[in-house]
Amino acid sequence: MRNWKYAGMLTVAVMMTGLLAQGASAAKPPFEKWIDATKGPEPEMQVQRVDEDTFVIRQSIETNIEGPFLYLFFGTDKVLLLDTGAGGLKIRPTIDGVVAKWLAEKGRKTIPMVIAHTHAHGDHIAGDVEFAGDPNVTIVGHSPEQVAAFFGIKSWPTEIVPFDLGGRVLQIIPSPGHEKAEISIFDPRTHWLQMGDELYPGRLYVEGDQFETLRASIDRVVTFTKPLHVSWVMGNHIEMTTKPGRDFPMHAPSHPNEHVLELPYSCLLELQASLHKMTGPQLDIHKDFILYPVPM
Repeated sequence: MRNWKYAGMLTVAVMMTGLLAQGASAAKPPFEKWIDATKGPEPEMQVQRVDEDTFVIRQSIETNIEGPFLYLFFGTDKVLLLDTGAGGLKIRPTIDGVVAKWLAEKGRKTIPMVIAHTHAHGDHIAGDVEFAGDPNVTIVGHSPEQVAAFFGIKSWPTEIVPFDLGGRVLQIIPSPGHEKAEISIFDPRTHWLQMGDELYPGRLYVEGDQFETLRASIDRVVTFTKPLHVSWVMGNHIEMTTKPGRDFPMHAPSHPNEHVLELPYSCLLELQASLHKMTGPQLDIHKDFILYPVPM
């Protein structure tokens, strides 16, 4: 393992793991401990490299209490930046540093970037403005219509489509429910299933008028991914502690004894089963997540 630093703004932990696991039971945890605002001043962003072409980035809770995660997926033709953070800092120096290092390793000068979003809530799109106007960057819009148009989804939300980064074809799964433009993404390189704010170790907010939509989306994701040997379900936040069923207080300024980011595929099946037992949103506490109704 080695650490890189870009202008003293971030710490990069390099983790090379066998992520082509055939199911969650065979998958090895891919990350070191994340920054959690418990030990005084920390980098504004922490980057962990999990393989040659995959990076996960956490925004420090000290910059924004949401502490969201961003993802970089490199192919030979383009790189996908998934989400741009919650604001309170500049993310571009970190992103540019990671891209520059990757390009140097490949002996290349440039690679086009696509910025897409798990969904359009403000804590996942705030950094878009830093890339606006760059001719080498394409920013996907925030509405279901714009997302569908960019990825070539002709029947939203039922059609699942491939998105080719060049030698790395992601599967884009429309997943409205938490938010109208939400997508899930399956990456065959890592066998990760990205689920944004629909499944992560934390409070899964459900609005009453979106309950049926959410349940249908979770069914869609499960039906598509069951045969694909998902290694981990990856989300956008950590709000759970290491104590089963216990979350941090809302707006907690630090996260001591924080749950890991990655969830086993069994959590998705657990979520699906819970939604099918309900007739509408209700508080439902699980070991690794909490279904949390939002008043209308």
